Amino acid sequence: MKKLYLTVIPITMLLSGCSKDFLKSYERRLVGGTWELYDVNRFGIGSGDRPNFTNGRFTFESSGDVTYVNDQGQVYEGSWDIRRDWQQDTQIRGLFITVVSFQTQDVISEYFDDMQFTGTNRFKAFTYNGGRTYTCKFKR
Repeated sequence: MKKLYLTVIPITMLLSGCSKDFLKSYERRLVGGTWELYDVNRFGIGSGDRPNFTNGRFTFESSGDVTYVNDQGQVYEGSWDIRRDWQQDTQIRGLFITVVSFQTQDVISEYFDDMQFTGTNRFKAFTYNGGRTYTCKFKR
């Protein structure tokens, strides 16, 4: 019986004292607040196109709409979607974003091959391009 208490107590403390965001779906974790793309790192060899988004702020809505504002203040509107795939025994979540500026008719689209939350207010999105990997870091 003592072993049962030693197991239940840490789990109860974990669930009651910490954020429960890890229990939410990725869609629910993205919605609410503005996410800033603040850093893009590249790793690997070879040439490859940089991601289409390298800075700016994103506001994701539960309806699947997104607003993107680049560093120059230009506003884009569009849609977002999380797509799930399985690689071996691991579920991969890809983030697909397409936005358009209605003033300039400029369209930006990016498929992030994988995304991982690193905290309540941070996540990384990865783009694999040949032998090169781009890691885009977002914070709220």
